Amino acid sequence: MAYIAGLVIVGLFFLVLHYFTELKKNQKIIITIIVFSIILGAIAFNAYSNAKRDKMLNVVMKFNQGKTVTCNGMDVNNTNYTISIGTYTFIGKENTPNYGQMISASTCE
Repeated sequence: MAYIAGLVIVGLFFLVLHYFTELKKNQKIIITIIVFSIILGAIAFNAYSNAKRDKMLNVVMKFNQGKTVTCNGMDVNNTNYTISIGTYTFIGKENTPNYGQMISASTCE
């Protein structure tokens, strides 16, 4: 739906440029391409951010299910770590070799 809205906005923008400005045809096309590129960039960034978030939430779900996840070459499980949901960070439990160690869930697979 956002993609269609972006295209409609670019189309309306081009129509406004065409009928209400005294720019040359080439200038109108260049401006429209720039606006279209900005909107496509925003859509691509949004898709990338959503993919990263989904991957991180999948790691957290596996951790909460008692499975071991790999973060920066280290095995992280609920025996040695707890998770801070506010920051999605794994924190080493007391009386373990990993005590106080903090690992961001975004670095895990």
